[in-house]
Amino acid sequence: MHTYRELFRTPQFRPFFATSAVQVAASTMSGLALGTLVYTATESPLLAALSMFGPSLAQMIGAALLMSAADRLPPRAATTGLALVFALAAAALAVPGLPLPVAFAIVLAQGVVAAVGGGVRYGLLNEVLPKDGYLLGRSVLNMCGGLMQIGGYALGGLLVVTLSARGTLLVAAALYLTGAAVARFGLARRPPRTTGRPSVAETWRTNAELWSSGPRRRTYLALWVPNGLVVGCESLFVPYAPGHAGLLFAFAALGMLVGDVVTGRFVPHARRGRLATPLQLLLAAPYLFFAVHPALPVAFALAMIASVGFAASLLYQERLMALTPDGITGQALGLHSSGMLTMQGVAAALAGSLAQWTSPASAMTVMAAASLAVTLALAAVERRTAGPAGGRSSAKEAAGEGAADRSGLSPS
Repeated sequence: MHTYRELFRTPQFRPFFATSAVQVAASTMSGLALGTLVYTATESPLLAALSMFGPSLAQMIGAALLMSAADRLPPRAATTGLALVFALAAAALAVPGLPLPVAFAIVLAQGVVAAVGGGVRYGLLNEVLPKDGYLLGRSVLNMCGGLMQIGGYALGGLLVVTLSARGTLLVAAALYLTGAAVARFGLARRPPRTTGRPSVAETWRTNAELWSSGPRRRTYLALWVPNGLVVGCESLFVPYAPGHAGLLFAFAALGMLVGDVVTGRFVPHARRGRLATPLQLLLAAPYLFFAVHPALPVAFALAMIASVGFAASLLYQERLMALTPDGITGQALGLHSSGMLTMQGVAAALAGSLAQWTSPASAMTVMAAASLAVTLALAAVERRTAGPAGGRSSAKEAAGEGAADRSGLSPS
């Protein structure tokens, strides 16, 4: 599968795409509205960052306890039910006078549930598309997410100013309900990918199998850490430029869109492996310039250029799928999504704490430098394992462990 026309002609991809688009728009608008509410009430960069990215902190709880459900629930029912839960949560956050601890409890509960949602969604994508279509399909979803974030942040910022933050949360709740309806009436009924009942024990067993493979373990780290630290930079957009945070988020989303289009559609397969590290370096480097407090137009451009580097995650996801047995792709992708979002939440908390003691600009610079350091360290490990002495050993490890995983992991 090589063209967008082929992709959208694939049965079931269009309702899947529409459901994902609506939910990303709803999530974007609700996050911006809640961050604005919290920052207005507290004037705390840390609490504002946690309100927007706090659900990410709870993702690993869901990944550790509930992720086996991702392959053991009927995908249509799970997708519809999760959208209804998010609609209810967004409406609850809009209640006037809601105590801050209650709001954060709702946000964290959303994160736990969202962990399973990521596994259900991306596991279903792997079923809907043929094997050679996953990267193109995932890039289109990322592109859609970028467009929905651009529109969501722009419209969300407008609604926050003209309507109110609480009114914006109610609009987001309505969008979640729309997504639930599209999933229920647009997606075909499918059986679970794996038999058996979801359980904490099964979640731990499969996670342990996924983590036991050296090549997969390194792929997970590359997916989680560098971009998580850069999201820590983004989590400070509201305190950095309170009146223009929506535009900063929108330009960042535009850069992600550009990166996904180029990487998913035009980069030949043979060159993809060599692009991952340069893209991750590009992801962090522009944020170093925030140390000098650039003018807003320059800040918009820097955020857009940096976000092109998020396309590196596409390349690592493709590698992860090549190393993962079919029966547990939902949990493997859910673990990736949950670990990535958890790291983003940790980075947002760290960035917010640094901003409390220094300034948003200084904290963004520190987080960017940390991302660069991690990327260079991971690249050094890859060079060592691919060197003259270690190359055969590394290749053998990747092939051997992948083969062992494919034959030794049962789907139940």
